[in-house]
Amino acid sequence: MSSKIFIIGLPRTGTTSICNSFLQLGYKTAHTAYTQQAITTADVIADTPVFSEYALLAKHFANSRFINLERDLAKWLPSIRQLLTRMHTNLMRPDGGFNIHLKRCYLDVFGHYSLADLESDEYLTACYQRHQQQIAEYFKGREHQLLTLNVADPNSPQLLQQFLNTEQPISFKQLNIGGKVTAWNDIKHPDKVSSTRSGKIDKSLGYNHT
Repeated sequence: MSSKIFIIGLPRTGTTSICNSFLQLGYKTAHTAYTQQAITTADVIADTPVFSEYALLAKHFANSRFINLERDLAKWLPSIRQLLTRMHTNLMRPDGGFNIHLKRCYLDVFGHYSLADLESDEYLTACYQRHQQQIAEYFKGREHQLLTLNVADPNSPQLLQQFLNTEQPISFKQLNIGGKVTAWNDIKHPDKVSSTRSGKIDKSLGYNHT
């Protein structure tokens, strides 16, 4: 299996911005991937399903590398709260709503939360910190496979250059400002990989056999 780069930061930590940067660097990039073809074709994959299933992907795609994204909690909390509030109905309904892979990954990280849960900074902070701790534990002893970035940090472009062993210029353009989450849809680029097949998903993504 070919090596890949998986961006395993949680939603609202800058995944769209870094995916856009990878497009500019010439990588085939998928922001979410819900078909075997998307998983196979993309060099770089972010968001669902990778933020919760990176361990399965690491076993399936040997020699892959991983980028974890951090964000200042004071900025992440209101942003993720807004997103999860908007997603609540379609995440929790048993008769449809979001696709099975998106549901599985969000529920894995955020639980079967209520709207009241979202009012609690403690609840959301615990989800964030648990994710960071699980990543730290999984990559213990294999830290060379992992880069942790905060895209708001001015040193991040240089750190990514070193990780990729490239001298190509890198910058992070701030996208999805003000609660928007659709910036990726608006990006036109030949290396952008569609997450679905004309709107359809695969029940199994190859690596997870579901």
